[in-house]
Amino acid sequence: MSNPARVLRLEYLRRTPSAGLLLVQLAGILLYPWMETSPRGRGLLAAFGLVVLGVAVRVVRKSPWATWLGFVLAALVVGLFVLEAVSSHPALPVAAAALEAAFYFYAAGSLIAYMMQDWVATTDELFAAGATFTLLVWAFAYAYVACEAVVPGSFSAPINPEGPRTWMELMFLSIAVLSGVGLSDILPVTPFARAVVMLEAFTGVMYLAVVVSRLIALTMLSAKERK
Repeated sequence: MSNPARVLRLEYLRRTPSAGLLLVQLAGILLYPWMETSPRGRGLLAAFGLVVLGVAVRVVRKSPWATWLGFVLAALVVGLFVLEAVSSHPALPVAAAALEAAFYFYAAGSLIAYMMQDWVATTDELFAAGATFTLLVWAFAYAYVACEAVVPGSFSAPINPEGPRTWMELMFLSIAVLSGVGLSDILPVTPFARAVVMLEAFTGVMYLAVVVSRLIALTMLSAKERK
């Protein structure tokens, strides 16, 4: 017999897939530092990326943006994962990072469309607000990876300033910029890198002003109507 509590948790995640995506993304933040320090860990990092990709595709299916484009982008990303595993061509990391950035931007846009399609703030849409933030963080982090691959030395840091930045460093920069806290020791030093960072700062401000504020207003309106 199945565990009733486990069945309830699975049913809850089925009804609120955005919660599952948010949980996986937050788990990744804690796991990434342990994954990128060894060859085996980097393999796990790639595998975990595929898990996140699969969960994101499942969540995007609820959006009015759910078209063939998202599945094509996901399939291309998986294909490049496989090519990177068997080939060391220098163009592959750039193409993979650019495609992953495109997919996460698409997934974030899909969730924003999902949250904006009605005038009721559901529980899943509240989780989607958090999941969209993490998707944007991942999207810009991959954009930084592509930028660093095209122009080495695009980002500097106090430790090993001339060396390539790690995935965790670039994701840390992305979270700091998108959230607006600005608490990052990773600095863009080339014009294009600074342009991408400025776009992320603008995106973070507009996301809070347009999407999150709308969900808060709808939640308060629903509470007022219930009273």
